[in-house]
Amino acid sequence: MGSTVSKAHTTPPTHTDLVEEKEAMKFSFDSDSSVLPDNKIRAFNALSLDTLAEWSEDFENNPTFALSRLVLSKADPVQTLASRPVFVRDAKVFNLSLKGTGAHGEYPGPRTNQASSGRCWLFATTNVLRYNVIEQLKLGDFELSQNYLFFYDKLEKANYYLENVLDLLDEPLDGRLLSYLNQAPVNDGGQWDMAVNIIEKYGVIPKTLYPEAFSSTASGRLDSLLTSKLREYSLLLRRAAASSTQSQDSLRKLKATFMSEVFSTLSIALGSPPQLDQKFTWDYYDRDNKYHSWTGTPKEFYVQFGKRKGMDPKDSFSLIHDPRNAYEKLYSVERLGNVWKGRPVRYVNAPITVLEDAVIAGIKANTPLFFGCDVGKASNTAEGVMDCDVYDIQAAYGFKLGMNKAQRLETGESSMTHAMVITAVHLDGSGRPVRYKVENSWSDSAGEKGWFMMSAAWFKEYVFQVVVPKSVVDMVDKKWSDVLETEAHVLKPWDPMGTLA
Repeated sequence: MGSTVSKAHTTPPTHTDLVEEKEAMKFSFDSDSSVLPDNKIRAFNALSLDTLAEWSEDFENNPTFALSRLVLSKADPVQTLASRPVFVRDAKVFNLSLKGTGAHGEYPGPRTNQASSGRCWLFATTNVLRYNVIEQLKLGDFELSQNYLFFYDKLEKANYYLENVLDLLDEPLDGRLLSYLNQAPVNDGGQWDMAVNIIEKYGVIPKTLYPEAFSSTASGRLDSLLTSKLREYSLLLRRAAASSTQSQDSLRKLKATFMSEVFSTLSIALGSPPQLDQKFTWDYYDRDNKYHSWTGTPKEFYVQFGKRKGMDPKDSFSLIHDPRNAYEKLYSVERLGNVWKGRPVRYVNAPITVLEDAVIAGIKANTPLFFGCDVGKASNTAEGVMDCDVYDIQAAYGFKLGMNKAQRLETGESSMTHAMVITAVHLDGSGRPVRYKVENSWSDSAGEKGWFMMSAAWFKEYVFQVVVPKSVVDMVDKKWSDVLETEAHVLKPWDPMGTLA
């Protein structure tokens, strides 16, 4: 997850003319970085002592900077600039919420806690799915096992990486592609389509049957251990492949040996998961404290309770807003996935207003919505507020951050760093979004008992993806789901849209 905070005052164009919007996104700046008058600015190559002396004098004579230094040299240089009026303005009140929820858009079940791990996408996925389970079984507090999906995602990612190694034996080890794939072969992050791959193959189970382990809540050590071993495996596979005596069958057997070690490592660190072909029995109370018992496999549990009419997870897809690329096109990312030969990551690129309309339609259809964003930008965790004006950077530093959404993507300033769930939206008199209610996975100590408020302006600037059922998208305009039937434009693995939430 991102940790740096920035503030953008620019807003992407609201018109839908593609060419004009792209030109505006690429070349318009709204920045005021000059703190010196023009007659005080000199051109230079290397910094000189005279230049530094002039800057120092100008700084010391600036009363605003003197106050900023007095305060910010002893405190967080951004968080301290939190705007009280913004917190007052961003009331957590919403006039369109999921049906059957509380007055503020909360549905039963505790706020979840991904702890010191990068599993936000799995938490967002299970928070969407558990709404179906809660609704059908009339439950109170309930969570699906995030650790169960985490186990099989790690296992599948290890296999995916080793398959890539075998597929790229002719690639130079120090080339950009393998260097990139070697960076984080089993990192915690993921995407919606990757989650669908796991739940369709392995199903889901209640958290009580496969609870958290130390290494699921603090995944860094396990990730490091697996990464080191997988890199070693890759070298052994390449060395074996270089031998004239090794056949494809022997390489596959060697890879199978490596994967059995990965499975054992995961079972040691995370606990042995339920076997897929064996039934389990789940005893539970509903919200009226009535006892129930259910018996079946993880896949049967998912099929029976994780879906509902018109809301099948495998029929949901990602609408994205990427102003660098053409709209009404399908995009994918080269060699991004977890299950080998599984469902690829698919993005339908659309103007931001389409994502807004899809959210409104989704909440009206009573479905919570997985979304991906750059959570570290203009976001205050303690208050649970995501608002472009939450920090007054210019008042303290004399400049504002002027890049727009496309420019932040182009320079690596912004990408999808976190996944959460939208459960409510507040609309103005014309039916347009003012703010959104967001369920986070940072426990009930963050925000307002785990809930965050996202302003409409922040949504435009820092939300890149909303996952919506096809049936809901068709309420907006069927042409967006029709894009799924077109040929995908494949982005490079290191493209910012390949960043895992």
